[in-house]
Amino acid sequence: MTMRTAVVVIGFRRSASKSAGIRGICSGINTIIRQEGGPSPTHHRSFLTVSAVPLARYGIEKGLDRRNCFKTIASEAKERMISNDKNSDQQPPFKKVMAANRGEIATRVMRACSEIGIASVGIYSHEDRFTQHRYKADQAFMLSTHKSPVAAYLDIDTILHICQEQEVEAVHPGYGFLSENEAFCSTLERAGIKFIGPTVENLRQFGDKTAARDLAIAMNIPVIAGSEKAFVFWQEAKAWIRENTSYPVIIKAAMGGGGRGIRVVPTEKDLEGQFTLASNEAKNAFGDGRCFVERCVKKARHIEVQCLGDGTGQVIHLWDRDCSVQRRHQKVVETAPAMDLPPHTRQSILDDACRLLSSAKYCNAGTVEFLVDTNGNHFFMEVNPRVQVEHTVTEEISGIDIVQSQIKIASGKTLVELGLTQDQIPEPQGIAMQCRVTTEDPSQEFRPDTGTIDVFRMPAGMGIRLDDGPGFPGARILPHYDSLLLKITAKARTRRDAAAKLTRALKEFRVRGVTTNKSFLLHVLENDTFLNGSVDTGFIAAHPELMAPLKEKDRAQKLLCYIGGIIVNGAPKALGANGPPPSPIDPMIPDIPTFAKTTKSLKEIFDSQGADDFAKAVRQHSGLLVTDTTWRDAHQSLLATRLRTIDMLNIAPSTNVALRNAYSLECWGGATFDVSMRFLNECPWERLETLREAIPDIPLQMLLRGANAVGYTSYPDNVIFEFCRLAKKTGIDVFSWEWMQ
Repeated sequence: MTMRTAVVVIGFRRSASKSAGIRGICSGINTIIRQEGGPSPTHHRSFLTVSAVPLARYGIEKGLDRRNCFKTIASEAKERMISNDKNSDQQPPFKKVMAANRGEIATRVMRACSEIGIASVGIYSHEDRFTQHRYKADQAFMLSTHKSPVAAYLDIDTILHICQEQEVEAVHPGYGFLSENEAFCSTLERAGIKFIGPTVENLRQFGDKTAARDLAIAMNIPVIAGSEKAFVFWQEAKAWIRENTSYPVIIKAAMGGGGRGIRVVPTEKDLEGQFTLASNEAKNAFGDGRCFVERCVKKARHIEVQCLGDGTGQVIHLWDRDCSVQRRHQKVVETAPAMDLPPHTRQSILDDACRLLSSAKYCNAGTVEFLVDTNGNHFFMEVNPRVQVEHTVTEEISGIDIVQSQIKIASGKTLVELGLTQDQIPEPQGIAMQCRVTTEDPSQEFRPDTGTIDVFRMPAGMGIRLDDGPGFPGARILPHYDSLLLKITAKARTRRDAAAKLTRALKEFRVRGVTTNKSFLLHVLENDTFLNGSVDTGFIAAHPELMAPLKEKDRAQKLLCYIGGIIVNGAPKALGANGPPPSPIDPMIPDIPTFAKTTKSLKEIFDSQGADDFAKAVRQHSGLLVTDTTWRDAHQSLLATRLRTIDMLNIAPSTNVALRNAYSLECWGGATFDVSMRFLNECPWERLETLREAIPDIPLQMLLRGANAVGYTSYPDNVIFEFCRLAKKTGIDVFSWEWMQ
């Protein structure tokens, strides 16, 4: 690999300057260097002094042939340039780079810097002072404490001050925050600090979606029918829709990305509300509430192309990605390359992406996004002028480190110098699939969760890549930032194999202390529709069963906490563990033989014939009918202890035989509900359900304290009635009612 170098000749005399001229000398030397196969000096990236000796040394004043003089100088220049090229390949692109972000992407940038010998600088807000990305950096500095948690990362002046104080040479903005901010880019450039990303002109062109759309139209790239300008007020959008298209339509923010500021509008009556929501969301996220309108493409696939450009018009693609698994326009699972895409559609998408960015002389990493309809037609959507969350799947199938490539391009390297011409990009190697683990509860409309992580065990194994962010044991998950906890990427030969690896990794992954979307991701990865081929952007909405929660018992953690508490604090007094230790003799459970059923039990009469016949049978019974209350309040009142559910279940079979002809077994309600829940940490409803199953032949009875139910305050009648209905449904037959009208 050779580095393009400009040759500067110094030390010539006035006579030489007059006779040959500075431009003539350099032109002559450059011509000979090119003819002899030396590195091209046309791209001015570094400067080399050829000689500080007067040109008389080469015989210009002695009448030597001018070409021979140039040839002598060129030979020396060539040798020095080749030597300089070899040395430059071994030198890091920058001495110090700042990751102007947080979480997973900041850590990703810092690791990339470490691998190529660059010192990394991190920044963090006061709220982030204990997060992982701070400690991954070689140096880390706190941002302004006078700003809000988010505004701190948007504070250009403070970030610039840190860069200047610490002699930072370049800044990588990651994604989000300042990654598409023109003012940030231009401020750094004016200070002599390199912005690792697109140029200001690129950001201006592609940060505004309407400007990007106009460029796509000029390049004859298909676009979705939509408005040519963005609207400030919903009334403007309404007038345009009436004149130009029909519902449903989609409202999109003019600026920004990440799925924010996007709403589908089914009918005209929905327009005002949806436009307002999209505009407000865009205003809060990007500082610009303008939105434009597009026709809504039904059952479309979201296909995007990862590109790299060097600012000279040279642009390459690193193949495509399928990001169709989305929830409310937020990507959930990404796959590379896109499956089941017609070859001509794929090639057209790749070509159009490169043509579009090449026309703008795009520099650095960028993604061109398209929609593909059911007929294989593709439509340009937007350009994301930054690295994206899902760049990992492209790295896995191409073997190219996108973040390192960004850094090297920002240092002045061209794609040719990096060996990244299109013919050198390999065909996709296997299938890569990524899922985003977030601290959100799928069963609660993906409500973000916060708290302290108690357990954090990450998966491993062949074909699994982890890009970790703020997660570790003891980490506090805050409400101020994005809920991304971890990215898991799997690589395998087939789609099913990749999904199987991701499934295995998610099942290995353990997080305790905060709720995650792990159950939702597992449901997606195990869904037959997803596994059998490509899906469209409506996949999640069409499968509400994906939101069903998974019940994780967390038995080991609970047991460890319990044992630790016993060792440190002793047995809790709430359990009645006072005085001398219990008898070492285990109680004997009587072995009661099963008797043949000659008559129906009261429970069987109640179940088969109803409450009236049950009451009649009670009245006609000739002997004494017994209600056993030992399983309810008697064990704590008389025995001064509290029975666990498992203690009751151990004697349930014998009780079911011995008390088969009893009136009832009082086992629920009253204080036992509170004891079970608060002192024994058992679910009283699960207790009732398991007891009902274990004792099928005896009516179960509960004590209901009138308007207090099982509590210690009065509740409305409708609450009491609903509670009784659920109790009956779960297993109660007889209610012992303490009631005063």
